[in-house]
Amino acid sequence: MLILTKFYRSKKKYLKISLGILIFSFFIMSFALFLFPFKQKGYSFFLEFNNSYGLKEGTSVNYKGVKIGFVNRISVHLNKVVVLLSIDSSNVLIPSSSIFEANQIGLFNDIVVSINSSDYLTDNILCNSLYDYVKPYSYIKGYKGINYNDLIRSTTRISQRFDDPRFFSLFYLLLKNGIYLSDEILTLTYNMSNCFYLFFDFTTLMLYQYIF
Repeated sequence: MLILTKFYRSKKKYLKISLGILIFSFFIMSFALFLFPFKQKGYSFFLEFNNSYGLKEGTSVNYKGVKIGFVNRISVHLNKVVVLLSIDSSNVLIPSSSIFEANQIGLFNDIVVSINSSDYLTDNILCNSLYDYVKPYSYIKGYKGINYNDLIRSTTRISQRFDDPRFFSLFYLLLKNGIYLSDEILTLTYNMSNCFYLFFDFTTLMLYQYIF
């Protein structure tokens, strides 16, 4: 009887310890899942640029202004730069007709890869499995987008053109010729109005003599 009692107590103690370990493990797993949730599997594809345009690893990839991924790797070749883009979720569908550009945004000239769809997509098109989307590991041509340095350079060139004395000489010549041309047009209009007035008087006089 004493042996059975000891066995029962030891078994009960073992069950309590096992239950405590199980509950503790459950809380640890729940806390870990809360801090580090499972990420949806994404996909990657390649973009080819003529220049890096300031792109670097970790640069944001935006689709219609929303961040959907980042630049994973950059490979420099002789006549091109190939960029590997990683999209965070496989649920993000990018039409193959989209335009891929490297743009500068913000006051600090941050570079992002902007993806803009050139087509208006309806629900019927989105549900159509035959519609062409960007496939994983596709190879796509990218383009240079908005660049503030180019804008500043163009503005500087325009201002230099205005500072050129030859420009003002040409502008003055065109203005002078325009004034002469307007004077000739006014003179021609005045002479035509006088001719029309004389013709009207002559016609009236002839009709008056013919009637009376």
